[in-house]
Amino acid sequence: MIRKRNDTDLDACAAVLADVHTHSGYPHHWPADPVRWLTPEGLTDAWVADDGGTVVGHTALCGHEVSRLYVGPAARGQGIGGRLLRAAQEAAGARGLRLVLEVKSTDRAAVALYERHGWLRTGTERQEWGPGEQVTVHRYEAPAP
Repeated sequence: MIRKRNDTDLDACAAVLADVHTHSGYPHHWPADPVRWLTPEGLTDAWVADDGGTVVGHTALCGHEVSRLYVGPAARGQGIGGRLLRAAQEAAGARGLRLVLEVKSTDRAAVALYERHGWLRTGTERQEWGPGEQVTVHRYEAPAP
């Protein structure tokens, strides 16, 4: 079930994020305070995927940008990422917004998810994510409603 995230979910979200980071390296740099990282400046809404009372995934909406989307390794392959993505799209659509996002080009599972759901790649660029650290990032736009 996809539902709105509440403050009592944050520790569980951070624990799932730690599993994701260990398994697939997301986020690229582990945050000093994962709970705070899950509540970025400009946060509009956030959702969790809840499997019988256990948080297994998360996404956030910051204005018109999808952010902090991840699914725990044990819960992948069940369509949860797509359902989280749709929750953000529906909320944005109700506000008349067309969503965008950025993803590392090496995050093939995420790239496949967005493209499978009709997101359009609008550009690719190299960004500096740290001193001397260049990362290639794809920008996507949600499909037209």
